[in-house]
Amino acid sequence: MDRDAGDDRSLDDRSLDNGGVTAPVLRPTLVLGGARSGKSRFAEQLIVDSGLARIYLATATAGGDAEMVTRIAHHREQRGDGWRTIEEPLALVETLSREAGSGRAVLVDCLTLWLANLMYAGGDFAAASRALAGYLRQASHPVVLVSNEVGLGLVPETALGREFRDAQGRLNQIVAAAVPNVVFIAAGLPLWLKRSTAGEPTA
Repeated sequence: MDRDAGDDRSLDDRSLDNGGVTAPVLRPTLVLGGARSGKSRFAEQLIVDSGLARIYLATATAGGDAEMVTRIAHHREQRGDGWRTIEEPLALVETLSREAGSGRAVLVDCLTLWLANLMYAGGDFAAASRALAGYLRQASHPVVLVSNEVGLGLVPETALGREFRDAQGRLNQIVAAAVPNVVFIAAGLPLWLKRSTAGEPTA
């Protein structure tokens, strides 16, 4: 639910109570979780409750994949009105630099598909990950990023699958080190791994 228009607290002092804990939400936040864990819905609520203009930065591309088309349509319906959607599968830092600004909160959903896009395109995903972390360390506007935790299941059978799992794990670590807030979602419930409030140093 959007905050009342009469709330005159500074943006950096606002917080959201989730799962019985008060969590700062307007500094950069990484939302981790497995498939169907509720991570996207949780991240969307963080943005909604900020009371700022909502930007959804989608890294997914449907292409000719009918299942992906259905998934994207489902996510749009679930989010509802009030969002401006930007689709960008590769140039994440450039898009964040352009779109994140005063009075706006950006949701990136998700880093896992962004990484897959980079690998498929033959891009330097290690350098791209470092560039993203560099941007996030200096970010002065609200950004919430969703990413999958893929290292808790079976070892992938293929070499490519193992390479992707390892790259995803490294990306999550790099981003988690760069942002002040990290939350893990399981069964729709949040476990805050890292939190800081305005004025506190990041890790």
